[in-house]
Amino acid sequence: MKLVSPETIRRSILTGVAILSACAPAMAGSISYSSPSSGSTVSSPIHVKASASSSYSIRYMNIYLDGNKVASGTSSSIDKYVSSGAGSHRITVQAEDSSGSIFKKSIYVTVGSSSSSTSTKTFSNIDQMSKWSSCSACAGANGDGPVTTYSQTLGLSSPSMDGNSTKFHIGGSTAYANALWWKQLGANSSARHFTYDLYFYLKNPSLAQALEFDVNQSLNGKKYIFGTECVKSTKTWKVYSASLKWVNTGISCAGITAYKWNHLVWEFQRTTDGKVSFVSVSLNGVKHYVNRSYAPKSGTANEINVAFQMDGDKYMTDYDTWLEKVKLTYW
Repeated sequence: MKLVSPETIRRSILTGVAILSACAPAMAGSISYSSPSSGSTVSSPIHVKASASSSYSIRYMNIYLDGNKVASGTSSSIDKYVSSGAGSHRITVQAEDSSGSIFKKSIYVTVGSSSSSTSTKTFSNIDQMSKWSSCSACAGANGDGPVTTYSQTLGLSSPSMDGNSTKFHIGGSTAYANALWWKQLGANSSARHFTYDLYFYLKNPSLAQALEFDVNQSLNGKKYIFGTECVKSTKTWKVYSASLKWVNTGISCAGITAYKWNHLVWEFQRTTDGKVSFVSVSLNGVKHYVNRSYAPKSGTANEINVAFQMDGDKYMTDYDTWLEKVKLTYW
């Protein structure tokens, strides 16, 4: 800032010459929201879409929910879904430009229980349900992988939390073979929000090339694949995109512990603009916001199901995974 001497101030007062321009700071950038509208009532996850404007290039943009950073980006616009509880919330979008200036704008919204007419429905203890479907070859690349041995055993008392766990087994000798299991849960074309909540147990997690946990919804000629996997090579979560296949989120899944019931919660949404949205993942109480959205695939079915897949590594050592308290809630 340019300093103005007392003598200059005195002369300016006497002569009426303005000195404000010498003291004025550079004009700050601005934030503009496309969604949501300030003061509106919305459903969770909240669709936050905003852009930053400055005479300098934008370095990054962050989204804060009630003061906590929940999403970020490195362009002059940001488009994310932010999960929240019901009630009043403050959303703040902040940006920094290449000059180092930081600017932000906050709005307030109210989150209701749901903007959908669908009432909440929960399927509990899905692991205890009979008549799961399964396959081996269909779990491979392009649905045509190697055939291997696999099995599912219900009603086990150990290891177990409630005395009724289900064991999934994969074996054989063909490297990188996989096995997939899924349970059909009917259909509901109004359901848009999904929470997949379960516990899983392994004696040796290092034998798994990947563990996959999915929810699928098909309707109106589209298949919405909420596909997720924890990959051994990166120890990070990947999510499924119909066009990009598996996308690395960079979120760690290294917290999987042997001889322990690991608690996993995934939150998904079928957005109003027809996209597959991965909202958040929680592993053993540590929550991360994913906030990634992709276009769905074409499909002909009318269904909702949950799925679990085990991948073998290059050595294809037999291993087991136990699931318990598998629950899907949608609305």
